[in-house]
Order: sequence, then C-alpha cells, then structure tokens
Amino acid sequence: MGLTVGERLKKWIFQAVTGVLYMLFRLLSRQRHDGALKLSPIRNPLLKLSAVQLAEKIRKREISYFFVVVIYKVAKIPTALFSFFLSPRFSSALSEAAHVDQLIEEHTGGEEVLQEQLPLLGVPLSVKGSFFLQGMPCSVGMISRAGVISSEDAPHVALLKRAGAIPLGVTNTSELCMWMETSNHLHGITNNPYDIGRTSGGSSGGEGSIVSSGGSVIGIGSDIGGSIRMPCFFNGIFGHKPTPGIISNVGQHPAVSGLHDEFLSAGPLCRYAEDLLLMTRVMAGANADKLSLSLEVDLKKLRFFTVVDDGGSPLTSPVDKQLMRAQRKVVRQLEEDLGVRVKDISFPQLKYSYQIFDTFLALPDKDGKPPQSFVELMSDGGPGAWPLWELIKWLFGKCDHTLPTIGWALLVSTCSATPSQFILQQKETLQREMDEVLGTDGVLLYPSHPLLAPRHHHPIFTPFNFSYTGIFNILGLPVSQCPLGLNEEGLPLGVQVVAGRLQDHLTLAMARYLERAFGGWREPAAEAAGAHNLSQTQHHEKS
Repeated sequence: MGLTVGERLKKWIFQAVTGVLYMLFRLLSRQRHDGALKLSPIRNPLLKLSAVQLAEKIRKREISYFFVVVIYKVAKIPTALFSFFLSPRFSSALSEAAHVDQLIEEHTGGEEVLQEQLPLLGVPLSVKGSFFLQGMPCSVGMISRAGVISSEDAPHVALLKRAGAIPLGVTNTSELCMWMETSNHLHGITNNPYDIGRTSGGSSGGEGSIVSSGGSVIGIGSDIGGSIRMPCFFNGIFGHKPTPGIISNVGQHPAVSGLHDEFLSAGPLCRYAEDLLLMTRVMAGANADKLSLSLEVDLKKLRFFTVVDDGGSPLTSPVDKQLMRAQRKVVRQLEEDLGVRVKDISFPQLKYSYQIFDTFLALPDKDGKPPQSFVELMSDGGPGAWPLWELIKWLFGKCDHTLPTIGWALLVSTCSATPSQFILQQKETLQREMDEVLGTDGVLLYPSHPLLAPRHHHPIFTPFNFSYTGIFNILGLPVSQCPLGLNEEGLPLGVQVVAGRLQDHLTLAMARYLERAFGGWREPAAEAAGAHNLSQTQHHEKS
C-alpha cells in the first residue's frame, strides 16, 4: 500500500547515490568563510521597528522616509556573505522616498485617512526573486534567465506598493523555486544569519535571511510546499501561508499550471506578528473580507489540538526532541494562560504526506491540461534537458544546474503518470477528517520541520522532510509559522499553527499570542543579546 517496495528502493537508492556524489563534490570544492565576517548587532533602533510602528512614525513626520532608506542602505550587513539580494534598487527607492515625504506634506485628510489609504507608507520591502518587480531581475537561480528583467509588477507587489511600501530589491531563491535550500549557480548560496554554516531554507530563503538579519522590514514569498514556512522557521521569523485563492498567483516564474493554483500561495514574511495581519490584508486586496481579518479573536473560545509527528513515515526524519519539547511547552502555556484543553490527536494518513503531495502536484487542471513538466522548466525554452546527461555534466563541473534540480528532475521523470487510488483515498480521508476536526474554531499545532536548520547541503540526504509543510498546501489550509525562541546552540525553534479553510484570522491571532508568550524574533547576532532583550520588551509593551 502507498509506495511499493520497488518504488521505495528506487527512491532510497537515488537519495543515497546523489547524496554521496554531492558530498564528494563539496569536499573537493569546499567554500571557506572568513571567520571575521559575522552579522553585526543591529545598533540603529529604527532597524528594529515593525512595519506598523515604522509607518506610524513616518505618517506623524517623526522620521523622514528618505532617512529610513539611507539607514537601510548603509546597514552593516555583509551582503556578500549572505547572498540574499539579487539586485538592490536603492537609487529608485531614494527617488520614491522623496515622493513619500512630499505626499505627507501635501496630504490634508488627517492621519487616520492617511493610515487607511497608505497603511505601509514608507516601509522598506524586499521581494522574492521569483516575483515580477518592474525593472528588476526574475532569474529564479537559472543561468539561462540571467538577463530576464520584469516589465511589470505582480498584482500583490502592486498592492503593497499602492499601500505605500517601497521595494529595496529582489532576493535569492533556490533554482526554479523547487528546493528547500536557497542555492544556485547564478547567485550562490544564501546563509542562515544564526549560523552561516546552515541553510536559510527555500525557496524563499533570501527573504527569510534578509528579514531576520534586519536588512528589510518585511518581505513577500511564495509557498507551494513550505517555501515561506521553512525559511521563516530556519531564520526565526513569522510567516503566513494564506488560504489558497485569496492572494493572486499571477506575476511569477514558474507560472502556475495544472492544479498548482489550488496549492500555491503568496504570503508575508515578517519579524513581528502584527505585520502578518496587515500584510495579508493588503496583499489580499478585494478578497480580504473573505478571511474575516477584522474580527476580534477570543482565544479562550477556540478548540486546540496538537499533533506530534507525521506518524512515522519511512521517508522523513524523526522529529527532533528539542522541537517536540518546544511544542509541548506551547501546549502547557495555552492551558495555563487560557484555561483551555489542548487535545493530543493523530491522523494516520499523515505518514503518506509526501506521496499525497507528489500525486496531487502532478494532476491536470479541470480542462485536463497537465502541469508544465519540471524538465521543460529546466530547459527554459531551449533544447530539451535530459536529466541523466545533466548529472554526467555535473560530475565534471560542466552543468548549469544544481544537483537538487537534477535529482528532482530524475525523480519526477521516473514517477508513474497514473495516480495511485490508495493515495487518492488517503488524501480524501485526511481532508475530511482534518476539516471536521478544525471546523471554524479549531487550531492545530504541528511541527514546522523534523529538524532544526540543517547544515548546508544536508537536505540532499533528507529530501522528503518538506512533507511536514507540503501536506497543508494540498489540503488548502491556512498556516502561520511562529518562532518559539532559540535552543542552546542559538538556533531557532518554531511551530506551525493550522486552521480551517478561510480561517486565517485564527492563526494570525495565535501568532500574536505566541509572540507575547515566547518572545518572537530574536536578533541573530549573539553579542547583541542583552540589547535585544530590552528592545523586544519595549516592542511588546508598545504592542
């Protein structure tokens, strides 16, 4: 049932062989980082403000946006080390800053009107490099797309700009946005600000790293299998995968095809939970009312559930005990603070999360048109790519593609085109049971990932661990990723908060609660810990 013995053996052999080849390559071409290159403490208090607070100060003329852009331009972040920016646009941002200040001077409607019309006035924004941002590259880590420049803005980018946000530039992604580590041959690897030897996640890893580092106030990413939530987890920040169909998926590469529009969601990445709500409302545009974002949520009236793991899939790693302890701590905190009972439950079908994800991602749309094949995407309009030949070229250092991209192409090209009826049944059962449990007032806690931020290239050994996030894309449920502090090594802990379809306001309310209870984002620079604690205390008191 599920995967046959032969299918499992094929995938395990593929995983082992590519893993060994990759590690041999890494040993031969190991990158060395200068130990002096470290993330500096964030010394300017303006760099620690939330988008909500920063916009308020700009509207009240307490600070000039022109000054804000200058601060972010000179922020002492070793961008060459972190490789999160593909292309900054500081000159354009400074020009737009002058317009913001002029707009405030000429506005006669009062601060409340200004806040309603321009809630993100003057807030620096970073944009995932797969989205169209006029005048900026849209390479998605592909050497063949190095010269591709966007001629227009994606709809949700336009909405954020219309709300007053000003983009600083576009950020790095994994190749074709289909891997859980942001690394490619065009722009290099994006490091984790808590430990430069570890991954920032993918595919929105550039966004996760720059927002956590203090190089941007807010960011936007896309999520079809955890591409917002994994980077947010690994980088210790907040992220939200909205209910599908609310925020437009137009204006990005790769474009949606097949049933992908039902699984893919654009969403916000932020250091502070209050910004998640504001950004989701702005990005949703006319659809915002469908999410009931204006409703006050009484957490004491909700029903709470916790699921400790996926039930023991042979394809995923066991959940790290530190993450299990952190999730149990959330349970205790909820029960003590709110007087609720958090029910420990399980869904047996979760052990087939990867198979469900893999099956549904390959299904045709309602007109019978299948999704664009991954091999076609690799070819990017050129001669057809042959994954096995690309692997041979890679062994000799002559391939334009990364090993994960080649490996994924090999994997999907060997999968059966006929969906397994057993897997279809497991998804149907899981969907029905999950919907019944959550309803309109249920909240579920689930591990963000089986492991804390892995070391660079380690995900090649555990390619199916994204199943912990990917399953909720297929189920069409909203999920907020919430940080829960740091472990003894200084690595971020976290948890996913899941609710029923269109109940995004519940997970966003939980994000604010967990921020108050566990401290939220922690500044990555260890030497800034003392200053950070004071800053965080002041922020929460203001909130």
